[in-house]
Amino acid sequence: MLLILAWKNIWRNKKRSMIIVLAITFGLWGGLFSGAMMMGMAESMVNTAIDRNLAHIQIHHQEFSKERDINAFIPNGAETTSELRKVQNIDAISARVLIDGMAASPASSFGVNIIGINAPDEKEVTDIDENLIDGVFFESDRKNQIIIGKKLAERLNLRLRKKVVLSFPGIDESVVYLACRVVGIFKTESSVFDGMTVFVQQKDLFRSLGSEPLYHEIAIRTTSAGVMQSVVESAKAKYPKQKIQTWKELAPELGYMAEMMDYFTYLFVGIILFALLFGITNTMLMSVLDRVRELGMLIAVGMKKWRVFFMILIETILLSLTGGLSGFLVGATSISYFSFNGMDFSGLATSFESFGMSTMIYPYLPAMMYLGLTIMVIIAANIAALMPALKAIKLEPAVAIRSF
Repeated sequence: MLLILAWKNIWRNKKRSMIIVLAITFGLWGGLFSGAMMMGMAESMVNTAIDRNLAHIQIHHQEFSKERDINAFIPNGAETTSELRKVQNIDAISARVLIDGMAASPASSFGVNIIGINAPDEKEVTDIDENLIDGVFFESDRKNQIIIGKKLAERLNLRLRKKVVLSFPGIDESVVYLACRVVGIFKTESSVFDGMTVFVQQKDLFRSLGSEPLYHEIAIRTTSAGVMQSVVESAKAKYPKQKIQTWKELAPELGYMAEMMDYFTYLFVGIILFALLFGITNTMLMSVLDRVRELGMLIAVGMKKWRVFFMILIETILLSLTGGLSGFLVGATSISYFSFNGMDFSGLATSFESFGMSTMIYPYLPAMMYLGLTIMVIIAANIAALMPALKAIKLEPAVAIRSF
């Protein structure tokens, strides 16, 4: 009975109720969509970093990450790589040679990260080959080929088939020179990566160094993100002397950001609900003041004050939930549309690239978050109802009937 009475009371003043319902609807829609955008941006940064060069897991020599010493290579790297290919839940592996050096052209010179790869393996782990804007991803029958980032090509004034000389430390600490010809130019979502990274074939590096195959890094892509930790634990048990890390450990800022986006969304919506709380309270207070005589008569004919209290409470919750459900419906619809079609921010490409983020963002919001936000709306409604409900039960029937 109270529920039906409360619902009818809400719509006695349709204009006032609709204003607050629309305020809640658009407030929640703004909060939901903003949260979905933030989560979409965070996911974009994580995915592009994994696809660009991080992979899901990396293995290094314990001392390599300190100074990137060329001699800090993985012992029995080729054998380790072969063994890992047989491990369950590992989708692809790329063993890499990592050297810090200089790239020089007739126009200029610049410090670079030299990555020696086996092209077929690298294509399975990262999407560098898909980011080529000119040229090819190595030609198997040619030696001394190099692929460089677009930004680095601009700095060195290079284009396809031009020559660039790499200089880097050798295993015996001598300086090694390798003259390469540009066969491909890539452009990723990160301008920083594009400005300091070059890819060469491992066989060319090994020949220049005069060494047997040696690897500083083994990049692993797992079948899914969910099995990543189990693969790491298995690898650590088998290779306890190597440094084995997930992408969250390699780029902790990305891991923290991805984890914090849930909290930011709740905080953002919480601030919006806090602001709306005053509007809801004000609306319900006006509703109580408009019905002082009526409420006084209800109490006078025997309606318990606690029933009056709960009637006002239910009215507020129903009003808030009506706006909340409308906000969730509008928010879920818009998020669903853009999560499928994406939002193109090509006009802000320079800014996005500085953060290593794709200009195509796909907003999304986990289903469980809608449940959490619904609970927040109900809590906010209960808080907003307290003052009007207390105002109603403090009415003295005789005074209320005479005064209004």
